[in-house]
Amino acid sequence: MTTSAELFDLASRHIPGGVNSPVRAFKGLHRPPVFMERAQGAYLFDVEGKRYVDYVGSWGPMITGHADQDVLAAVRARLDNGLSFGTPTAVETTMAELICEMIPSMEMVRMTSSGTEATMSAIRLARGSTGRDKIVKFEGNYHGHSDSLLVKAGSGALTHGEPSSPGVPAALAEHTVTLSYNDPEGVEACFAEIGEQIACIIVEPVAGNMNCIPPQPGFLETLRRVCDEHGSILIFDEVMTGFRVALGGAQAHYGITPDLTCLGKIVGGGMPVGAFGGKREIMQNISPMGPIYQAGTLSGNPLAMAAGITLLGKLRTPGFHDALSQRVETLCHGLQERADAARVAMMTQSAGGMFGVFFTSQRRVDNFAQATACDPEAFRRFFGAMLDQGVYLAPSAFEAGFMSSAHSAEDIQFTLDAAEKAFSLM
Repeated sequence: MTTSAELFDLASRHIPGGVNSPVRAFKGLHRPPVFMERAQGAYLFDVEGKRYVDYVGSWGPMITGHADQDVLAAVRARLDNGLSFGTPTAVETTMAELICEMIPSMEMVRMTSSGTEATMSAIRLARGSTGRDKIVKFEGNYHGHSDSLLVKAGSGALTHGEPSSPGVPAALAEHTVTLSYNDPEGVEACFAEIGEQIACIIVEPVAGNMNCIPPQPGFLETLRRVCDEHGSILIFDEVMTGFRVALGGAQAHYGITPDLTCLGKIVGGGMPVGAFGGKREIMQNISPMGPIYQAGTLSGNPLAMAAGITLLGKLRTPGFHDALSQRVETLCHGLQERADAARVAMMTQSAGGMFGVFFTSQRRVDNFAQATACDPEAFRRFFGAMLDQGVYLAPSAFEAGFMSSAHSAEDIQFTLDAAEKAFSLM
């Protein structure tokens, strides 16, 4: 039997770091990554045959569980027709109509092949529509790996951004202003100084890439107001939150309407898909209607559209998201009880079907500085103990967890029993 460690060694010969996305490498966890063979429902199965209760869900899209039979059947029904045509297909229109119905702020939508493409294209659209260059993002929010977004904050809120990765030109980074998440006063100060230069704000309405950090009351409202006052475009990156925090995304949950919305792989039922859309008058600026160029050979892939249409249709079942949120609440409440009993400094936060576990004595975590102040060694020990017992959590202290409708009460109890043991070892 081939082990995960052996496969990692083999992969490292030809794949940088042995993985095709950095978080998979288990860097800092003092163990090789686990190579998975298959998945079903709430479970992953590794190459050695071990089963794990999974709270990653392919980073969000497996909201009805892995290998959903309805989704797979939709893909199989189209498979014999071909994999990709590079031409328009009717199923793309069906998907567009469904998205625009479920998220009313999206009057028009353009499909892409990834969330990174969606955010990159939305920012280009915002810049082209406003004739401005500067964008505002928030520390700890991740919007893909395009150059404009791999930028860290300068020494002050209004200083030039600095590249956070080699290969990002400093001249490009200067157009990105990075502010603190959940700091409306900082946003207001920024716009008071340079609001007329800002094309857009892009934000995760619930931050999911510094663990799970919901917005504080008034934060999203401030973003909407300053954009209105200064003629800037508000972009919600709902790659994680779309159809997961609520049926209409975080914007429906919090009652804030963005100008543009970016969606990710949940739109394709887990296949490589993204989308961006919003107000008709903005979207009409995209080629071939307008001058702002955006394209993709595989955008609107018919297999991915079939999978996504089927999955999104299932999410409209009455009570689906209420039940998902209740599962998350049960899990988080149980984790907190067991951590408190073991005198482990830990707290949880959640939003809809997303949750986060923070090893800290803080009562809340609201921003990147607080998230990075949590105990990474405690997370490493907890993650390892849970993995050994058959619970697969996100392999980073800065990633949110995801619940699915396939997780049973027994799966959650199994997780809580594993956590009780893990906490006792800490």
